[in-house]
Amino acid sequence: MDKNLWPLVRALFVVMLVISVATLAVAAVVGGTWVVWLRGGAVAAASAWLVALSGQAADGRRAAYVRIRFISTIAPLGIILILVAPDSGYPLWMKVEQGVIGVVLAAVAVLVNRRAVRQAFPKRGKLG
Repeated sequence: MDKNLWPLVRALFVVMLVISVATLAVAAVVGGTWVVWLRGGAVAAASAWLVALSGQAADGRRAAYVRIRFISTIAPLGIILILVAPDSGYPLWMKVEQGVIGVVLAAVAVLVNRRAVRQAFPKRGKLG
């Protein structure tokens, strides 16, 4: 497995965190609906959590890796639904922000789903 993988994944999650906090700042300036604040806050919190998980995965913790792999694979699908929903309550600027977050997550999904990475975090048998 590439030793530079986890610093790169961590950096991508930090980018997500910065974008999410900037989104909350924009919402404070332009006035955001409850949907904007809820989504923005949730994405910022999740981004901070993913930064922490990337450190744990770098230390070899399989549970952290599995969570990162699952979230980075599933979340972009949910973001696509937000982007295509005709009346989701999200302003255009937030849909653009969510699109960027989705691309970053998809990039992480590509990185962590490579065979070498999966093999570095083997499943343990039920008995040991």
